[in-house]
Amino acid sequence: MTTAPGTYSLETPDARLTIHTSRVGAASRAGHDLLIEVERWGATVEIAPDPAQSVFELNADSRSLTVLEGTGGIKALGDDDRSSIVKTINDEVLKGASISFRSTAVRPEGDGRFHVTGDLEIANGISLIAFEITIGDDGRLTGGATVRQTEWGIKPYSALFGALKVADEVKVQVEGTLKPAP
Repeated sequence: MTTAPGTYSLETPDARLTIHTSRVGAASRAGHDLLIEVERWGATVEIAPDPAQSVFELNADSRSLTVLEGTGGIKALGDDDRSSIVKTINDEVLKGASISFRSTAVRPEGDGRFHVTGDLEIANGISLIAFEITIGDDGRLTGGATVRQTEWGIKPYSALFGALKVADEVKVQVEGTLKPAP
């Protein structure tokens, strides 16, 4: 059984959109690899009778980030650290810019798997991205992409005169259960 053609939504609390960052540089031991959750976002999935005509869209509020976890580092992240990281992302990295995605091509690969290509807009830059999505028989959607920040004109955050940096590549993951759209 596969997901029936129709329009579906994917949003909190039935779904999660997360970002995973890592650190590089001579002082990378001082920093943390982060797990960040986007609190306000939503996606629409239009499954067409011909799956290759399906459409995937996502919009996210870049000012709704929460640091869930920081691993590594010299000391554990405290609440002040988490707040400071979010403030830095808002003020210096994303600057409150919109984040949106719309597919331009969908290639069904069988067993509920799709290869999706489309336009990702981040921080006023638009670039093409491709990734894999799987939709289970129960409507459970999982997928992810690796985003190279510099391809969207974003300078990865750095500290300690550049000796500690956030890696250019960040991993974005989405998971949740599709619900029929109203």
